[in-house]
Amino acid sequence: MQVFPAELPDLNACYHLNTGTTTDYVWQMQSRTTGHRTDIRFDRVRLPRPMQVSYPRSPDELLAHWEAGNCFLVARNLQDQVVGYIDAQPQPWQELLWVSNLAVDKPFRRQGFGTLLIKSARKWAMQHQLKKIMLEVQTKNFPAIAFAQKLGFQFCGYNEQFYTNGDITLHFYLTI
Repeated sequence: MQVFPAELPDLNACYHLNTGTTTDYVWQMQSRTTGHRTDIRFDRVRLPRPMQVSYPRSPDELLAHWEAGNCFLVARNLQDQVVGYIDAQPQPWQELLWVSNLAVDKPFRRQGFGTLLIKSARKWAMQHQLKKIMLEVQTKNFPAIAFAQKLGFQFCGYNEQFYTNGDITLHFYLTI
């Protein structure tokens, strides 16, 4: 398995990856306001049955992000197939690399491709004098949450209005 900067023909392969997932857990948000105090917490909740989770981002943005010439890398297997990608934009004023898209084709998950993509993005960020990587994850995508935590990412916030489909996004960061 290897990671390369994406080329234009790679984008077509990225469009066709199976980016959905199935989950048995979610992070459920609890909010309570009393007087001048608002408490927010997330509870890991087991679902009564597995739930399908679709990828929240539009593949239409991939071309624009690739054309920007930032961190857009693809993972290839031994048969030279594109099996995953990471698409991230540097934000130098915050010294961070913001990961917009991280996807591995469903048949190739849990084989190290996602980890290799994150490590490659980390190397890219270090070469560009960035000190953190920010990753966004749906509250419904527990496999991605567990993956981020396994790699050392720390929860640092959320946004209820981030995704157009109404899902809440969780933000995780990794110090380089």
